[in-house]
Amino acid sequence: MNSPLSNSDIPILAKLGEAYKSWHLYIQHVPKITRFTLGAKIDNLFTECIHLALLASHQPREKKSETIELLNNRFDSLKFFLKLLWEVKAINTNVFTQISIQLAEVGRMIGGWMKHSR
Repeated sequence: MNSPLSNSDIPILAKLGEAYKSWHLYIQHVPKITRFTLGAKIDNLFTECIHLALLASHQPREKKSETIELLNNRFDSLKFFLKLLWEVKAINTNVFTQISIQLAEVGRMIGGWMKHSR
């Protein structure tokens, strides 16, 4: 019987998972009015990015490039909405910085993945 993949099997999933866990700790502190709008949007984008990374990791090379491009687009949206959440002061600078640092590493990994999938 095959065991499910662990996050450590695919480095980008491990990094996305770490960033999501950090986000998940703070979403409950986002003001209610924003938690159910921008907070929900960010949460959905995080899970969509994780899903796309998992999907791309199992695709044949000829399909992988398109999925990674979609992942990159969703990831850019995630970063934009996270910054917007910080700009409206729904999360503090320390939280924003911590998650942004984690996401910067994920962004580099996506860029490398895009380069190698072409």
